[in-house]
Amino acid sequence: MVNKEQIIQWLQAVATVLQENKNYLTELDAIIGDADHGINMNRGFQKVVTQLPTVANKDIGSILKTVSMTLISSIGGASGPLYGTLFLRISAVVAGKSEITTEDMAKILVAAVEGVVQRGKANLGDKTMLDALSPAADTFTEAAENGCSLVESLKQAVDAAEQGMKNTIPMLAKKGRASYLGDRSIGHQDPGATSTYLILKTLLDTLESDRQIN
Repeated sequence: MVNKEQIIQWLQAVATVLQENKNYLTELDAIIGDADHGINMNRGFQKVVTQLPTVANKDIGSILKTVSMTLISSIGGASGPLYGTLFLRISAVVAGKSEITTEDMAKILVAAVEGVVQRGKANLGDKTMLDALSPAADTFTEAAENGCSLVESLKQAVDAAEQGMKNTIPMLAKKGRASYLGDRSIGHQDPGATSTYLILKTLLDTLESDRQIN
C-alpha cells in the first residue's frame, strides 16, 4: 500500500530530482526540441511543492488533481498539457482514497498511458514520453498479476521505463518539435521519456527508502 504521506514525499522528491536534472533535460531538449523541457518541468514542480501544504489534509485524488491543475497553469509547451492530463487521469482513479493498493497502481499507470495517448496523439515508437510510460504500465500490470508486491512490480516497471527511454535514442521522432528534424532526430534520447523515467524512479526510491526506515 502507498499512503497519502508517501505520495506527498514523492512529489517533493520529484521537485528535487527535476531541479537536479534541469540542465540535463534541457540539454537533451536543445538537440531535438525547444531547449526548455528541464526549465519547464522544474518550474512546474517547484510550483507544485508550494501547493502541497494546501492539500495535505485531502485525499490522494485531490492532491493529484491539484498537481494536474498546477502543472497545466505553470508549464509551457507540450509538457504542461501532457503531464497535466496524466495527473488528472490518475487523480480520477484514486478519487477519495487515502491509500493506493497494487491494483490501484496498475490502474493508475494504465490511466496515465491513456491520458497521454489521447492528449498527445502519439503511439509507441514515436519517440515521446510514451516510450517510457507504456512499457512501465505493461510491465507493472504483468508483474502484479503474477503476484509481485507493489514495490517489486514498480521496480520491474522502472527498469522497463529505463529501457524504453534508452530505446528512444535510435528512433525517428514522429511527434512534436523533434519530428521537424527528420533523420537528424535519430541518435538522441527523448527528453520527455527521460523525465517520465525520472518521475517513476523517484516514486520507487521514495517507497524503498520509506520501507527501510520502517
